[in-house]
Order: sequence, then C-alpha cells, then structure tokens
Amino acid sequence: MSGPLHTPLCDKLDIEYPVVAFTHCKDVAVAVINAGGFAVLGEAMHMPDQIAADIKWIRDRIGGKRFGIDLVLPSSVPAEKTVDELLAMIPAGHREFEQKIKKKYNVPDPKTAPDIHHWGGLDQKRALQQLEVVFDERVPVFASGLGSPAFLLERAHQLGMQVWGLVGKPRQAKKLIGIGADGVIAQGFDAAGHTGDIGTFSIVPQVVDLARGTKTSVLAAGGVTTGRHLAAALALGADGVWTGSLWLTSRESDVNLPLKERLLEAETEDAVWSNCISGYTMRTTRSPWHDEWLSAEAPDVLKPPLQMILSSNYIQGSLDYQRKDLMTEAAGQGIHYVKEMKPARQILSDIIEEALDVFDRFAAKG
Repeated sequence: MSGPLHTPLCDKLDIEYPVVAFTHCKDVAVAVINAGGFAVLGEAMHMPDQIAADIKWIRDRIGGKRFGIDLVLPSSVPAEKTVDELLAMIPAGHREFEQKIKKKYNVPDPKTAPDIHHWGGLDQKRALQQLEVVFDERVPVFASGLGSPAFLLERAHQLGMQVWGLVGKPRQAKKLIGIGADGVIAQGFDAAGHTGDIGTFSIVPQVVDLARGTKTSVLAAGGVTTGRHLAAALALGADGVWTGSLWLTSRESDVNLPLKERLLEAETEDAVWSNCISGYTMRTTRSPWHDEWLSAEAPDVLKPPLQMILSSNYIQGSLDYQRKDLMTEAAGQGIHYVKEMKPARQILSDIIEEALDVFDRFAAKG
C-alpha cells in the first residue's frame, strides 16, 4: 500500500495502516492485527502465567504477524510488598470513607476470590516478574504504559524487540528518544488512563520535533476516535495513532454489556481526570466513586499503589454484579464518537476510509 496513510511505522511493523489499538482484550488485538492494523495488549493486571498463555493464544491466531504487550513500570512504588502488607498500610480513616461510599450506594462486595490485587503497579517485584515473561517470549514490541523503560532497552534490543514508551511531557520524550527508544507515544490530556496535563495538539508536534532525524517513531494519542483524528495526527507529523477507547465497545471486546452501554452513552464531559482511582492522574468515566472523592469530607487521595487497592473492591463489585450505575472505565475525551457496537475490522475500516476522504478533499482543492 502507498499513499498518505503509508508511514514509516507501517514499514517498521509490516502493517497496512498506521493505527495501533491498545486493548485489554486479546480477541480485539487479534481482530485488529488481522485487519491490517497493529495491537498492543495491556497485561498489567495479569499474573505471569496468564501473560504467557495470552501471548501463545495471540500467536496461534495471527500467522507470524507482529504484536505488542503493555505493562507498567512505576518507580515510586515499594520494591517488594505482599498484598497483606499493602492493605495494612491503608489508614483506618480511608477504609471508613470507602465503607461509607459502599453503604451509601449499596455497592456489593466483589465475587472474585481470594485475591483481586494483581496489578503490576503494586510493587516493583510484580512488574519485573511480568516483564520477564515478555523477554522470555521475545514479544516483538514492548510498551511501557507507566514509567520509563530505559533500564530494559539494551536487553530488549539484543533480543530483537522494539521498546516504546508512553509520555505526557516533552522532557520525558526527549529522554526516551535520546536513549534510542523505537517508539514514543505522545499522549495528550484528552487520553484515557494515566495521562499528563498537556493537550494532544500541543504535545504531539513538540515530540515530533524532538524525534526529527532519529529512528524513533512518534504516535499520537489522546482523543483519537475517528479518521479525521488520524488525518490530523499525520498532519502534525506523527507516524501513526495510538487508540484505546475506540475498541472498548467493539463486538469482540470482553467488556461486559452494561459497561459497554455506559460507554456508548458517555459524552466528552463524562471522561473525567482524577487521581481517585489509582493515585496517579487518570482519565476515566465519572462514577459515584469520583463524586464522593470530590466532596468536602473526602480524605486526601493515597499515594500509589494504595489508592488502587482502596478503589479495587468498589470497581470489581460494580462489574461482578453488573451495576451500570456504579461502573467506571478508562476512557478518553473522544468517547463522544464511540456510538455503536461494531466489529473491530469495521471500526478500523471506517477510520481509514474517513482519513482517506480527508486527504482526498485536500487534494481536490489543490
């Protein structure tokens, strides 16, 4: 394929379209890859044996095509702590506030037992154990969703792997580009999940400028849900786009139906930026949990990883009992354009068609 959508990223990954799907669902990842895009599977919530099983499952279905795995590498969490030790670090006043929320909204206890705390961001040991699986499997692309991957770059390159990092500030991008990272995702304030406070249209061209003349690919992230967004990102100089919210309501997505419905109903203002979920600033859909942490009675938000542990019972309980009124999910400000449950292949096709229409209009005017 040639034309305005064929970028250096397409050659680097041997893909048709410069669209990267970040997803926690392996079915979505496979569908996007087999449709000509690229996918990165978020595995930070899984134990090492599950990560290995997911990698095998994907490989069995994509016929030698490339894929990526995303983990978190936070340096600000303890080096090693058991879940019980972390639970004991949560102050009594915060537990009381959590119970007050659960009582006020009749939040059920989660069904999942005995342990729902598997996030790689709980301590550095967990993150490194997850990372070892990625190395053992020689995953084609490793992406760090949180924290710098500088310490693993040399080893990854020796194994023939690419290393990408998500950044929310130009100075973070400069460091990654300087050490030879293969890809930098310039993630704007609009984005879902853990993100900084600089807008997409501000951070992307700055990172593009920093990467000029290097081999580092720049992907634009934050609010990207349409072909117009893809065209705009390429116009800003990005090599492609990193998309997330777009795939949550796809037919293949394992997000449960009430949450899909909640996302389809969501508008831009429903995607709020708060640290009440994980202790890091994070964009998620607004819920009673968010509202209560904005109240005057709320204690200070705990530092990572304690806030994630504190919020996990609320989140898991809402999912286990399909309480749509309580649910929250990482979603970006582009959620306004996510209005249908479509197959992932169709979602990708629609984006590409709309982006090509944009470029055709400009060409016709010329």
